Amino acid sequence: MIVFPLIYKMSKISSLYRRALKTSLNWYVDRISWRHAALEIRARFEANRNVTSTQELRKIILAAEKELEENSHPDPYKYPTAPGGTKWERNIPPPLFGENPVIS
Repeated sequence: MIVFPLIYKMSKISSLYRRALKTSLNWYVDRISWRHAALEIRARFEANRNVTSTQELRKIILAAEKELEENSHPDPYKYPTAPGGTKWERNIPPPLFGENPVIS
């Protein structure tokens, strides 16, 4: 009976961990200087590894999400070819033969 909430919490925690790493990477120029911050994040998650109370986990998760929101970068890194990146839709493929593009 308690397996489903535990699995849900585990996926929530792993998602939070990945978002924390990606958010912290936005603040550093290269991965070598970022590595120390990544180790600190890992240590903070490992410190709460043995917490089993759902109420305590909920408090920790909410506090971590609040801290993640406060520490988010105002201009996060986007891959150049991703939507919003500098190369997004730079070379749009031409329409296929026989298509009539609508020009408005």
